[in-house]
Amino acid sequence: MRVIELVERAAARLDAAGVSFGHGTTNAFDEAAWLVLWKLGQALDALDDVAGDAVAEEDEAAVEALVSERITTRRPAAYLTGEAWLQGIPFFVDERVIVPRSLIAEPLADGTLDAWLSERTERVLDLCTGNGSLAVLAALAWPGVTVLGTDLSPDALAVAQRNVERHALQGRITLAQGHGLAAAGGQRFDLILCNPPYVNRASMAALPAEYRAEPTLALDGGEDGMDFVRELLGQAHRHLTDHAVLVLEIGHERDHFEAAFPQLPAIWLPTSAGDDQVLLIEARHLP
Repeated sequence: MRVIELVERAAARLDAAGVSFGHGTTNAFDEAAWLVLWKLGQALDALDDVAGDAVAEEDEAAVEALVSERITTRRPAAYLTGEAWLQGIPFFVDERVIVPRSLIAEPLADGTLDAWLSERTERVLDLCTGNGSLAVLAALAWPGVTVLGTDLSPDALAVAQRNVERHALQGRITLAQGHGLAAAGGQRFDLILCNPPYVNRASMAALPAEYRAEPTLALDGGEDGMDFVRELLGQAHRHLTDHAVLVLEIGHERDHFEAAFPQLPAIWLPTSAGDDQVLLIEARHLP
């Protein structure tokens, strides 16, 4: 069997099983290619180069077993491979953290946020850092800044530390454990990035098994999804410099956000998922 045939067969199995995507891929073929190439020890962008290569019987069996595990456990592929990619950068992941997919990574990496930064931008806070991916991307995007990544979960911070070391950023990224902005102590920042738990209670109940495999702590935003956001916006002014901005992801919760904060002037940033999922607030507009 050739590699491409193995990918197509795996994709058909994933489709037939009705698995859910969204943790790095959006369809059965891409997910199958990820699993097959990873198991065969090939780069994830190597399909065109190896599509016609023959697959040994033992490798074929190993791939089939991996696809079966994906189907029967409903664990995201990233948990099975131990790796996820965000903006082309690899990160270690396991069940202690959600699979990195924050839309904040897009305006961060493509330069959209640069318009709100200046030579005074020196300190960045990545609140709810999870596996540390946004902290790493921020440090890579802006070599002149230092980054503090905070999270309530000690387990998540252990994963984040592994990714900080993987990208040799120990000198510019520090990590701290604690609830919300309390983890930052009395520090002030020129930029706060936050991908908080924001899924509303009804949506939590309807999540596919793949999402329920992730830590609930990192997803559940309470009845309207705004529990953490309310606390954050009530305290953020004490942790921002006068020229600072806060960048917040709220996913599909714009209606709930605007109901909770009807007077707050938010700037909505364009992303691949739409123009209503990531917002920016200038420090001077915060209560």
